[in-house]
Amino acid sequence: MSIRHAFTTPATTAIARLLVSAGIALTTLTAQAGVEINRASLAELETVKGIGPSLSTRILQARDHAVFANWDDLRQRVRGIGTAKAARLSSEGLTVGGAAYAATDSDLASAQPKKREASSARTNVSSAPRSISSSVNGPSNGR
Repeated sequence: MSIRHAFTTPATTAIARLLVSAGIALTTLTAQAGVEINRASLAELETVKGIGPSLSTRILQARDHAVFANWDDLRQRVRGIGTAKAARLSSEGLTVGGAAYAATDSDLASAQPKKREASSARTNVSSAPRSISSSVNGPSNGR
């Protein structure tokens, strides 16, 4: 029996398939388990879609002072995390104290875009005065 034949038996093929399946399952479970902000390393934080190097650094700097009590605490202490960002990060698997983000009614109301009022100070471009310079083509030399 050759060495090649010894590694391609039905038993070794089945074992290889089992190991690949187990690896995929473990990866899926890890991704679904999420990232706990109070225990995550810099590298783990950056695996969450929406957290890059600068945000992960700000998170860790704020966490160095004290762990985050809840999502509101995180939003107040870390610049760049508001209602919408917290909701996106939570949907990507980030948790604070094991909890997903749940926006309150006041959070949703404050996140709504405010209506822009028409400004009477707007200038109509067509009515703006125009100045035409006589020196568009340079000074006249009398030629």
